[in-house]
Amino acid sequence: MPRLLTCALLALLGLGGPAVAQDRIKVVASFSILADLVSNVGGDRIEVAVLVGRNGDSHVFEPTPADSRRVAEARLVFVNGLGFEGWLDRLAQASGSKAPVVVASAGVRPRAGEADETRLDRRAGVDPHAWQSIANVKRYVANIRDALIKVDPAGNGNYAANAGAYLAKLGALDQEVRSTLAGIPADRRRVITSHDAFGYFADAYAIEFLAPEGLSTDAEPSARAVARIIRRIRSERIPALFLENVVDPRLLQQIARETGVRIGGTLYSDALTGPDGPAPSYIDMMRHNAGALAAALAD
Repeated sequence: MPRLLTCALLALLGLGGPAVAQDRIKVVASFSILADLVSNVGGDRIEVAVLVGRNGDSHVFEPTPADSRRVAEARLVFVNGLGFEGWLDRLAQASGSKAPVVVASAGVRPRAGEADETRLDRRAGVDPHAWQSIANVKRYVANIRDALIKVDPAGNGNYAANAGAYLAKLGALDQEVRSTLAGIPADRRRVITSHDAFGYFADAYAIEFLAPEGLSTDAEPSARAVARIIRRIRSERIPALFLENVVDPRLLQQIARETGVRIGGTLYSDALTGPDGPAPSYIDMMRHNAGALAAALAD
């Protein structure tokens, strides 16, 4: 009986039983792909709020008062950088947040967007879609790990272990993507997508992507620009077009009808799908994109 009373007293005091869960650190990630990376590194020690959700278009995002509150409550704010979040400065100002802003792409070698006469905006700019290279995402993961350790030194071991395990998965994913794409003939490694979001993928995996829209989706291509890309499709016999989940499909559907080029499916560029879709995580997204390209471009 005394032993039972002692155990009951210890339980009431929070001693001798299961540890009381630590309050999780609130962080914000600017868009769904980045939120997935942050969640993989942070694990159970963090609570991630995402601003631009699944299937959302970050290029045309308009922050709401609820987003301002999320940023105000966060200990860290993770962003892609490279000009991707053009709305970030005014959101940070509106929120009054003093939280550090962590640029996940820091250290990545930026890629210049190509000046192409088939696009409405022919000026080259910095391509923000660096996550389309798995090698770059390894840098993202290291930056996320280091930022979390800085704000939560007690979680050093957790963050380091989570990051190490995820980096190993990314290494395996890179080899899988290369193997999946290896069988595509050299003369069929060209596709059309909605906007110029796959330049880093192209550099990493030797697939050429052409698009009627530029680096952002915030401007409609002109009829002249569309006509130019149709002529290019016909002259170069490009074998497939791909839709994107963040872009209205009607333009590419029109181009497909006019050229007779088949639509090879949907590629995921700037946003993940819902849990039941084909790209609920970054790893699933890259695996799906590689498989869709291989299936459409094979002989």
